[in-house]
Amino acid sequence: MWFKNLKIYQLTQALDIDPDDLHDQLSQAAFRPCGNQDLASMGWTAPLKQGASLVHAADGRILLSLKKQERILPGAVVAAELEERVEKIERDTGAPVGKKAKQELKQEITHQLLPKAFTRDSYTFGFISTKENLVVVDASADGKAEVFLAHLRKTIGSLPVVPLCRRSLSPDLTNWLKGEAIPEGFSLLEEAELKSPNEDGAIIRCKNQPLDAEEIQLHLQSGKLVQKIALDWDERLTALLQEDLTVKRLKFSDVLREQNDDIPKDQQLARLDADFCLMAAEVVNLVKALDQAFGLAEQN
Repeated sequence: MWFKNLKIYQLTQALDIDPDDLHDQLSQAAFRPCGNQDLASMGWTAPLKQGASLVHAADGRILLSLKKQERILPGAVVAAELEERVEKIERDTGAPVGKKAKQELKQEITHQLLPKAFTRDSYTFGFISTKENLVVVDASADGKAEVFLAHLRKTIGSLPVVPLCRRSLSPDLTNWLKGEAIPEGFSLLEEAELKSPNEDGAIIRCKNQPLDAEEIQLHLQSGKLVQKIALDWDERLTALLQEDLTVKRLKFSDVLREQNDDIPKDQQLARLDADFCLMAAEVVNLVKALDQAFGLAEQN
């Protein structure tokens, strides 16, 4: 339930969406397991495991879960079976197996092995905040987030979103590291990645290293720019912030995560709901702080 990464998008127009209607729409694209000959299957599933609804709405925020199931059929397994069969055919016929015949044989082997292959499930979570016109996806890479958004757009017909940040934050983060005043609530931790602006420029990664150390400042003086930097926000969470506003390795403080510990263990659905409300509120507050710190509203 607690997001570990954030890809943040801004709705370009208010999304008038009713949770019940959304559930009906998602039901038309609900997850179905892989068929015998399917390499993969994708669809919407209940975001709360103890719940049945494909939509969990609370406090103006809507939590969704996209499930993907893939069949695991290693190429090495197919190649080994193909080699064995080719050898047998050539031994029995005394003639080499041609390229086209090998390809047809490979397809036949894949067709036969797929139903026996194990499956692997993965989930992508995201929430829509209708109050702030935000869409936040728990993903560390553009590709995974875009798959979630594209599937949602296809399901509901329209999803007018753009990345909240559409410029590089590298100059801002570099200035922070050079000693410029850091916006209130933020503090730097001991991890960063710096890169030379040259096309094949050097990359410097440091961890457990005070960022005001002389060697770090020398790298900055040589022209390197900050690509990633570890931050603490208001002693409520820590994260690795990238220059494109991607938030990675998001960790919420123990004090925050323990706020709902008074909910009885036998009320798991209530606990999950409370955790989502708490987590989503903190994420939205962080996004607001980042927006203010970098003047992102001015670009939209």
